[in-house]
Amino acid sequence: QLQLVESGGALVQIGGSLRLSCVKSGFSFDYYAIGWFRQAPGKQREGVSCISASGDRAQYTDSEKGRLTISKDSARNAVHLRIDSLKLEDTGTYYCASGSSPDTDPRAYRSWGQGTQVTVSS
Repeated sequence: QLQLVESGGALVQIGGSLRLSCVKSGFSFDYYAIGWFRQAPGKQREGVSCISASGDRAQYTDSEKGRLTISKDSARNAVHLRIDSLKLEDTGTYYCASGSSPDTDPRAYRSWGQGTQVTVSS
């Protein structure tokens, strides 16, 4: 079974940057699209970015364009999400998930990690 582990979450100040990582165990990332999702306290999980299995196609939700960069590191079997210019509303638990094609809809994914906490403070 594909297992995903997120890391990189932290307490950061407004305007700072973070790089989140999603590392897999089991099958290679080469066969799966990876999505990143954020769940703010009391809110539904929402997609923020995704990348194709080959790593040549990336998508971002309109509200996140320009601040997020998703990348694939095949050598380390990892997918990274860099978030710049952090805002208070970026606070939440960030999850990565694997699926057959890149999509920012959480319903398109079956395998999920446990999440990593990002807290943005003023």
